[in-house]
Amino acid sequence: MSDISSYPIPLLSEMPSDVRERIEAVAEKSGFIPNVFLVFAHRPKEFRAFFDYYDALMAGEGGLSKAEREMIVLATSAANDCSYCVISHGALLRIFAKDNKISDQILANYRSADITQRQREMLRIALILARTPEQISSTDYSVLSEQGFSQEDIWDIGAITALFALSNRMAHWTQMRPNDEFYGMAR
Repeated sequence: MSDISSYPIPLLSEMPSDVRERIEAVAEKSGFIPNVFLVFAHRPKEFRAFFDYYDALMAGEGGLSKAEREMIVLATSAANDCSYCVISHGALLRIFAKDNKISDQILANYRSADITQRQREMLRIALILARTPEQISSTDYSVLSEQGFSQEDIWDIGAITALFALSNRMAHWTQMRPNDEFYGMAR
């Protein structure tokens, strides 16, 4: 057990070259290695699959801004009590939104946060999917469509919520700790 996970963390030198190179690129860009990369490197094949899907959803084309994508991650991760994702994606939201208060506002109560009505509806429905997925109905799709979300945007809202349900549960399962660097970012 390491200080960041209940699972062993492989040494960078022991990782497959593509995994190591991806981690090194992230470290070069951010100035540190986010613990999720080290923890998921425990299983390289799953590391690749997870981060390929993450990239497709979080950096892909579409009508959702990077900040809106992070809002979904933050709100649903908070509903799942995932401290790793709340801390790390709260930092990313502050960066992408260029707003040092937005993450705290969404965490306290997204309904009164300084966001648009469109974004409130997006979060309301993402939280239904995160908490009580059996309650999703065709009305929810209609509401999102009325707010100007395309069918592909609506897919992205659901897919981001679903991917982070996986991520949140793996963070809990591995007892993943947030990096100290995230706490002060964009404050």
